[in-house]
Amino acid sequence: MDLRRWHYFAVLAEEMHFTRAAARLFVSQPSLSQQIRAFEAELGVALLDRSGPRFALTEAGRVAAAEARELLSRLDRARGVIVAAGRGDAGQLRIAYTRSAPGPLAGDLVAAYRAAFPEVELALETGWTSLNLARLAAGEIDVGFVRPPVVAPGIEVAVVGSEEVLIAVPSGHALARRRGRLRRDWIAAEPVVFWPRSNGPGQYDAISAQVWPGGVPPIVREEPEDEQLMRAVAEGAGIAAVPEHRARALKRRGVVLRRLTDPVPVIDLGLAWRAGTPAPVVRSFVDLARGGGGGSECF
Repeated sequence: MDLRRWHYFAVLAEEMHFTRAAARLFVSQPSLSQQIRAFEAELGVALLDRSGPRFALTEAGRVAAAEARELLSRLDRARGVIVAAGRGDAGQLRIAYTRSAPGPLAGDLVAAYRAAFPEVELALETGWTSLNLARLAAGEIDVGFVRPPVVAPGIEVAVVGSEEVLIAVPSGHALARRRGRLRRDWIAAEPVVFWPRSNGPGQYDAISAQVWPGGVPPIVREEPEDEQLMRAVAEGAGIAAVPEHRARALKRRGVVLRRLTDPVPVIDLGLAWRAGTPAPVVRSFVDLARGGGGGSECF
């Protein structure tokens, strides 16, 4: 069907006057009259009652006028949604946090994106670096927070922030009573609770190299993630190295958080996405991350 005729009829139904409607439409009155008759022929019903000195809408005409307004409104909305999707202002973005960084580094970025692009639907979930990379490669998510360094074919990564690594110590341990920052030689022989290296090899190696002399922590127990690490520390199983925001969010009774002497251990937070030409919503999120990445907050 000719959508132009729907537009012509909607304007005529508003004006109820051929001359005024034609002026609004920038067409001649005979041309408008011809298009309305063609519209009636197309529908197979009379839309105008022309029996009196002034035309009136038939029952079918009243329905057609309402449907025309709704149709044209939906077309305008569709046009806007399509254009917005092309700019990255609308659509859906699937984001995966990493469990070690659910705090302000990632959370503030997502909040800023939500404020800047309110028409984009966000699907949020949580994983860990290796899982997020695998799901990116499989096309199951659009962007994922990871802990660099990361080596993954077909995946691009931008560093969006960094934070200090703290040492979680059992509250009854002698290290918890020491004043000031801890020295590395004080913790070198202490039993360590760590998560499996396969969860995030880059982060695991970065923490180990910065915290323990020789880069080999004396691990006595593995736990799947930081929450269980903190529980194990509270039980007295050993000490643990935990990113600051995560450590403070999970702080529990029986655990004391301490800082190390210089050089202060720091780990980065990265944003990963599939290489190539990203979808507009992904590009807008990456652009925001690259422009708004910052350092960690010190407590």
